[in-house]
Amino acid sequence: MRPPAPLIRIIRTGLLLLAALAAAGAATVPDYARDIKPLFESTCWKCHGAEKQKGGLRLDVRAQAMAGGSNGVAIVAGDSAHSYLMARLRGEGDEKRMPEKAAAFSAAQIGIVAAWIDAGAPWPESAADAKAATVVHWSYVPPVRPIPPSVRAAVWVRNPIDAFVAARLEREQLPPTTEAAPATLIRRVFLDLIGLPPTPAEVEAFLADRAPDAYERVVDRLLASPHYGERWARPWLDLARYADTDGFNFDLPRMVWPYRDWVIAALNADMPFDRFTIAQLAGDLLPGATQADRVATGFHRNTMHNTEGGVDPEEARWETEIDRTNTTAAVWLGSTFACAQCHNHKYDPISQKDYYGLLAFFDNTNEPTLPLGGEVDDYNGKKKPLSALVMAERAGPAQTNLRVRGAYVAKGEVVSAGTPGFLPPMPADSPRNRLGLARWLVDRGNPLTARVQVNRTWEVLFGHGLVETVEDFGNQGTAPSHPELLDWLAVELMEGKWSMKRLQRLIVTSATYRQSSVVDPGHLERDPSNHLLARGARFRLEAEVIRDNALAVSGLLTAAVGGPSVFPPAPSEVGAINTNKESLPWRTSAGDDRHRRALYTFCRRTAPYAAFTNFDAPSREACLLRRARTDTPLQALTGLNDPAQWEAAQALGRRMVDQGSVVSERVAMGFRLCTARAPTADEQRDLEAAYAHELAAFAKTPAAAAKVCGGAGAADLAACTMLANALLNLDETMTRE
Repeated sequence: MRPPAPLIRIIRTGLLLLAALAAAGAATVPDYARDIKPLFESTCWKCHGAEKQKGGLRLDVRAQAMAGGSNGVAIVAGDSAHSYLMARLRGEGDEKRMPEKAAAFSAAQIGIVAAWIDAGAPWPESAADAKAATVVHWSYVPPVRPIPPSVRAAVWVRNPIDAFVAARLEREQLPPTTEAAPATLIRRVFLDLIGLPPTPAEVEAFLADRAPDAYERVVDRLLASPHYGERWARPWLDLARYADTDGFNFDLPRMVWPYRDWVIAALNADMPFDRFTIAQLAGDLLPGATQADRVATGFHRNTMHNTEGGVDPEEARWETEIDRTNTTAAVWLGSTFACAQCHNHKYDPISQKDYYGLLAFFDNTNEPTLPLGGEVDDYNGKKKPLSALVMAERAGPAQTNLRVRGAYVAKGEVVSAGTPGFLPPMPADSPRNRLGLARWLVDRGNPLTARVQVNRTWEVLFGHGLVETVEDFGNQGTAPSHPELLDWLAVELMEGKWSMKRLQRLIVTSATYRQSSVVDPGHLERDPSNHLLARGARFRLEAEVIRDNALAVSGLLTAAVGGPSVFPPAPSEVGAINTNKESLPWRTSAGDDRHRRALYTFCRRTAPYAAFTNFDAPSREACLLRRARTDTPLQALTGLNDPAQWEAAQALGRRMVDQGSVVSERVAMGFRLCTARAPTADEQRDLEAAYAHELAAFAKTPAAAAKVCGGAGAADLAACTMLANALLNLDETMTRE
């Protein structure tokens, strides 16, 4: 049966093409778009394309195709004889012929692929379809400072941030809200910058200051406060997976708090973020490294440490290198590198070889303990000299073995330390060690680090980032809500000498930040998540700030900065955590240590402080880039009944009695301490009625009053204590308005 005429023409065309190629020999190079891509697309991409990458090999994106898969490099440009892809197409060796689920390539097709590889595997960027496969994601292009737009609401604009926000709002035909009430604004900026509420005297002083720069001067005082570093250390310690124990089953205590104190001191000193980065990743490699530089490398000693019986020490060490690689990529590049441990990344241009090139920087390290001089009490109250866990470089080149499919025992090719191929390369003269890596991360040409850090700062101050997926700036992450603003801020950070305080001052003095959080029905309907920033941000306080706020308003807070971790009151059920080898009792601290800021609470990975866990604090077993905000009944029960929270209520009740001569004064003072504003007439009336109800009940039950007050209380003190407990649990008290 004679084939249809169109098919005959296709066959003739193919034969003519093959004849032309054969006649021209090496002088004619197969064209990727015309000759290679159709073959790959029709047969290979089903298993080695965007949706699936069997064996870690992806053949629809040039960078990943050239990087190869879990079995090594598949295409050796210029050498088809040593290209693994050709062996699989021919069915050589013990492995199956490819493609596995389609007809085998003909000899002519194999010849075309071989000729293409021998010619250097040209994959021209000018081909339209090749361009489509290798479109550069927005976050992989270095930011350029855009010009702030002109807007109609120019009178609202306080700094360039507002121009970008106003321009977006005008496009959406959505007006910004008015400025927050002064008492609300000062409480907001206090909680954001130092994690503590303002005192009534500080609120009164701000309300009475009519100077046009009154707010800016408050901001400057807060940025200079020693408590600034304590507040901003908290989100960084989530990234650093800081904890006071090893983790795993034994979860033994260890001395790592000198690293935590280094972070606080560095933030208070406004250490430039590039220097902050270099010290933590490679402080030991700096010329003339100081003791503080070496302590800073504790960042990567915060990995968990497995001391269980039967553990292979080398495999356990390998797991820490995996953690260090994933954490570094997440913290500074906002990238989910972990996927590439086993195969080329499914969505982002990260090859498995890229992954192990990054890991090689950390596979060349030792983990010494650095003596710091002096003595401190250990977990058991005994005097294991003051020291710090630090990093140190080994001699020799930084390299490692790629692991086939990510398995520790399946060693593949040796990979030298190197940065991901989809990002600008390290300078040729840069050392191939952690110092070279750290400098590359904060190089002006790196498109990710400044954007990621700016976005993380914005997320802390507004409840969500300009890129909502703060942990993922890749192809599966969300696009920025205000891309020009993100780039402007990133460049501003770099050109502002990487000063974090300067960046935060710019943000908190903007009109965008100073808006009221009161929700207009129209705003709520148009922008329920406030991504357009047409109103102020409103969200529940973080777990640690809830405790610090209660300590501050009750007058219990110990203001000392730094030092060993402490053990605040905890439920009796937490009295001792037993492993199969160790019993670790929770020894509640006495004296001033009992009321330290939450930042200093001993962090036990297998049994985190219960009150913090209930308010979404992590266990610190791994790097956490974004905390969840949940609402559960346990939170209400914790706020009302937790021993530490109840202790604060008792102290606030005593403060109300001692400083208020009549009921109205006591009620108003307690409310102002908790919310920074005076109660309305209705609120005052309701609170006085609640006090009267409690007073009547306790007058009939003196024993109950004594129990509420801690042993020796009158009915009025017990009534104030119950009222104080309610005030500490007000939605407004536990919310950053």
